[in-house]
Amino acid sequence: MNKPLILGLTGSIGMGKSTVAAMFADEGVPVFDADAEVRAMQVPDGELLAAIEVEFPGTTGPEGVDRQALGALVFGNSEALARLEAIVHPAVARRRAAFLADHSDDPIVVFDIPLLYEKGGHEAVDRIVVVTAPAAVQRERVLARAGMSAEKFAHILKIQTPDAEKRARADFCIDTGVSLTETRQQLRTLIDKLRAELR
Repeated sequence: MNKPLILGLTGSIGMGKSTVAAMFADEGVPVFDADAEVRAMQVPDGELLAAIEVEFPGTTGPEGVDRQALGALVFGNSEALARLEAIVHPAVARRRAAFLADHSDDPIVVFDIPLLYEKGGHEAVDRIVVVTAPAAVQRERVLARAGMSAEKFAHILKIQTPDAEKRARADFCIDTGVSLTETRQQLRTLIDKLRAELR
């Protein structure tokens, strides 16, 4: 079986990673979105529902997982978070393996993983793309989100690998502190470079 070049796509909160992931998909590069897969397994009748309810009683119901209730239990609680990750991560790994098998003939695939460095996912990819933007732009974007506070933002930053360190460890960086057109052009240049290398 062929093995595509696996790009690990990551970036701190508010850096525009989801936008860049969508651009990869627009350019015909298959994207495995870890967060979307988790959400899909937490809907009504989702495969993670029963295990989450056993471990965190009262956090699921007819609508699936109550993400707000579950988030309140694990936010800032490393022990509870570890118990949740023990349920979620193996399931995501199975789906990622299936995705890779389905796309074995594609030259390049993207693994969109928010905590790529923090959770060791960088060891499972061939190259790393970090999405970045100036700190002021990041802060403005994040604080505009519903339910976000300066305190919560500060806590999230504390548990994420700093942007500067991510950039230093990356193979490629994509700047989203510019226009969407400029960001897309950076992405197309990167894809062209990688496709040329693979040829």
